[in-house]
Amino acid sequence: MSITLNSEQETMVANLIATGSFQTADEVLQVALKLLEKERQLDRAWIAQTRALVTEGIESLERGEGVDGETVVNDLLAKLRQAKEVQG
Repeated sequence: MSITLNSEQETMVANLIATGSFQTADEVLQVALKLLEKERQLDRAWIAQTRALVTEGIESLERGEGVDGETVVNDLLAKLRQAKEVQG
C-alpha cells in the first residue's frame, strides 16, 4: 500500500521523528491508526449511552413521570434570579 501525505503532514511526521518521539514514519502511522480506532470506539460508546438515556427518558414520559416544559423553564428562571440576587 502506498500513502501520500500533504506537505503539512510530512512536516508533522518529520518533526515527530526528529524530536525522538518516534523512530519511523511507519511507527507514527501505527500509533495514529490506534488512536483513530480508540476515538471511534469512544464515539460508538457515547452513541450507545446516549441512545440508552433517550430510551429511558421516553419510557419515563410514557409512564407519566415527565415534567412539562413550562415548569422546567420557570424553575430555571427562578434559579437564575436567585443566583443574580446572591451575586449582587
